[in-house]
Amino acid sequence: MPRYRITIAYDGTDFCGWQKQEPPSPENGGNAALLQHVEPGLEAATAGRLALRTVQGVVERAVREIVREPVNVKGSSRTDAGVHARGQIAAFTCSPREGEQSLPERGWPIERGIDRLVRAINGRLPDDVLVLDAAEVGPTFNPVGDTLAKAYSYTIHASRTRPMWDRRYVYHTWESLDVERMREAAAELVGEHDFAGFAAAGHGRLTTVRTIHTCNVARLSDERIRIDVSGNGFLYNMVRIIAGTLAEAGRGRFDAARVREVLQSGDRAKAGPTLPPTGLCLEWITYNAHARGEVPDSSSIESASEPDAE
Repeated sequence: MPRYRITIAYDGTDFCGWQKQEPPSPENGGNAALLQHVEPGLEAATAGRLALRTVQGVVERAVREIVREPVNVKGSSRTDAGVHARGQIAAFTCSPREGEQSLPERGWPIERGIDRLVRAINGRLPDDVLVLDAAEVGPTFNPVGDTLAKAYSYTIHASRTRPMWDRRYVYHTWESLDVERMREAAAELVGEHDFAGFAAAGHGRLTTVRTIHTCNVARLSDERIRIDVSGNGFLYNMVRIIAGTLAEAGRGRFDAARVREVLQSGDRAKAGPTLPPTGLCLEWITYNAHARGEVPDSSSIESASEPDAE
């Protein structure tokens, strides 16, 4: 049975996150306010529930319409509501290849072409989601377990003037930020640490130890600052808390020693605020040699075993 890996970009503003959500309908005790987040044409798998607008939901619907059979589109990162992506990775399996006891009108045999598959899916997606590319992968490819590393960016607009045209993709602060202080604080995060102090309560992970490969702060212009973080995995809200902590360093309220204190104590109250999702974007995900079918560039990078929930 052919299995396909797809790379997806999306504007997360109007989504309830990546992962499908089906809360109870108002008639069954659910919150009536959730009706504004229902996606037309999406049906809940269970009667009496609502199918909220999620990226996974609309992508699964598009793929299902193409292959004409039920599919499970599994993503690498469970991005939260309002979080964007340039390089989300997902995978799905459909019916056997042609000539392998499959009905000709079902599935997507590799002979039909990867480019045609991408165009067909995109033709059924809303304007705020786009499949960038696709590839055939082995039957055991796991977009979560085969992950080597991934990277997020967080963009800050620090100005006395509000952002206008790209306000959906940046966090606005009225205060100016000292980038050098932010860089000094960011350097303390690189390496393997217990990031309990940088995780939201109820993160649900067995361990809070993660390895950060890079944490860079760049001034893009007089008003724009971008934080780039890569690592082997991230805890719930971890990057947004890192961004909030570095912003506090830029305001002069924290320093590098404060970051070390948060890491050593695991005390969330000592870290900075959780910044809004608007400035956060999933940039890229890389995979191990088994998943790529090639020798990895570095043997020092550890594989992830759990999906992020940023």
